[in-house]
Amino acid sequence: MRSFFFTFAPILLSAGFVLPLIDRLVFFPDREMPPTPPGFEDRRVTTSDGVELHGWYARAATPDAPTLLWAHGNGGNIGGRSEVQRALVANGLNVFAYDYRGYGHSSGAPTEEGVYRDALAAYDALVASGVEPSSIVCFGESLGGAVTLALAEQRRCAGVAIVSTFTTIADVARAHYGPLGWLATGRFDSASRVRSLDAPLFVAHGDRDEIVPYGLGIDLFSMAPEPKEFLRVDGAGHNDIFAHPRILEALAGFSRWAVELARSPVGP
Repeated sequence: MRSFFFTFAPILLSAGFVLPLIDRLVFFPDREMPPTPPGFEDRRVTTSDGVELHGWYARAATPDAPTLLWAHGNGGNIGGRSEVQRALVANGLNVFAYDYRGYGHSSGAPTEEGVYRDALAAYDALVASGVEPSSIVCFGESLGGAVTLALAEQRRCAGVAIVSTFTTIADVARAHYGPLGWLATGRFDSASRVRSLDAPLFVAHGDRDEIVPYGLGIDLFSMAPEPKEFLRVDGAGHNDIFAHPRILEALAGFSRWAVELARSPVGP
């Protein structure tokens, strides 16, 4: 999650620009995209309200590999995580990473409701392409964790994995600016969604996260029902967490376990 929200929010929100501008303070899309990496497929998805999304799909060499549906953070686009996607493929996962509306080659402009629609469309496109729901692990990074938890309310996920995610945007704002945080109340409310999660959960958080405090990751994890797993990434901040190899191994291991459980006769 970009820190610009917390830099400018006190000025804009206290001036009376509240709900209509929160989306502008949260989303920092980048339209510049690198070339499609070798071995990645370009995919197009149309949302329920007619927005065309762009994504990259990369296949693992392992037959029947779990498929990770990746919702990224609030800044940049999927191009900034291509090396991480490649590393996850090397760890035995198929990866479908898509850009929200307004990011990269996706049309439209981002809003909270809009990115929830985007996640549903990306999931439905995977299923329409022949991927079984029991093979899909819904994954979100930072803000994408909030998007993923909203998706898991409406679609079956073999597992849900979130990294560097918060309880609510208001809690993050309060951690930086105290009482001003209440102005974002009700937005990106992961806390209320995680309590009713009906899938195994993996949570990872860097203990030096300077944007989303580590304690919020712990709080979010504590609210979730079992089965669940928490990974503390020692020495990791908000934007460098994937530079720590153990998170990739843990995420791949959780994905394989969750999909094996979902495919079993009894299921999760």
